[in-house]
Amino acid sequence: MRSLSFSPAAERNRAPILEALQRLLPPECRVLEIASGTGQHAAHFGGAQSRWEWQPSDRPGSDFESIDARCADLSAVRPAIALDVLQEPWPVAASFDAVYCANLLHISPWATCPALMRGAAACLAPGGVLLVYGPFLIDGAPVAPGNQAFDADLRARDPDWGLRRLAAVQAQAQAAGLAPGEVLSLPANNCLVVFRVG
Repeated sequence: MRSLSFSPAAERNRAPILEALQRLLPPECRVLEIASGTGQHAAHFGGAQSRWEWQPSDRPGSDFESIDARCADLSAVRPAIALDVLQEPWPVAASFDAVYCANLLHISPWATCPALMRGAAACLAPGGVLLVYGPFLIDGAPVAPGNQAFDADLRARDPDWGLRRLAAVQAQAQAAGLAPGEVLSLPANNCLVVFRVG
């Protein structure tokens, strides 16, 4: 059996994110995860909350074998599906109580942001929430040196990448009909940003 894909960052941040999700989400809910990557978050969250029905997804051609193998013994986690955020409408039939997306906006073109907001708004149930995790540039707040270096590295790798202004992300959410909610500060200069169905 081949080794599973692994992300050190996903391993480091999974515990504080889970703690925040447990405060924000009800004990029983349906969650669509966007850009599941290695499946480490799906496995950790689905293993901790057996009454969360967790639907992993990632763009076509991703490592779905690692996601599904990592989550194979977890009844709360469904098999991963192919979902390209930029291809609308999204290929999901049912409404979700939450859409969760970690570390996507800064490693994709800006067009991904409005597409994420529109797609989430379309598949969230009344009262649902979009939860976006990652580093952001916050107007009026100093940028941590680590985030400055990270932003410069991303832009050197691809000029369409880079940390996003939180205000610009929130504006796209509002344009899609989502109301900005809490902004939770998490370790290593990251945030969990909440948007609610208006």
